[in-house]
Amino acid sequence: MPTNPATYDTASETTAGPGTLNGMKRLWTPAWIARHVAMVVLVVCFLGLGWWQVTRAAEGNTLSFGYAIEWPVFAGFVVFVWWREVRHTLRGPREEPAPPEPTVPAPAVRRPVRVSRVPSAPADGAEDGELAEYNRYLSWLNANPGARPGDYPG
Repeated sequence: MPTNPATYDTASETTAGPGTLNGMKRLWTPAWIARHVAMVVLVVCFLGLGWWQVTRAAEGNTLSFGYAIEWPVFAGFVVFVWWREVRHTLRGPREEPAPPEPTVPAPAVRRPVRVSRVPSAPADGAEDGELAEYNRYLSWLNANPGARPGDYPG
């Protein structure tokens, strides 16, 4: 039966978007096959463990009632993460929006402020003995960059 060119949709044959055969090829790479297998194995194991907890709970182990609910929740979480990753992969990479151009000019580069490294004298003129000893220690460390604090002779 010939197709009517006015109503024939060729978009699905030319694009590689989600839902097309080319889009589905992304889910059959070796990494994705490993993810599919891991999802199936985890879901089967989690549901099996849930059934095991149901049988233990039926035998009188009351703690197993909680676990009988927990394992199927884990299986559901695995399916949720797997489905979300499949949808993310089929959507393809997102196009980053271009950053807006700045309307405010960039600030000018300023020169660094020079600061004196000489310790200042106390305001009242009296010299603190411990402070003076500590400043001598720091001066010695500054003059001997390879020295360790334990090598200080004072």
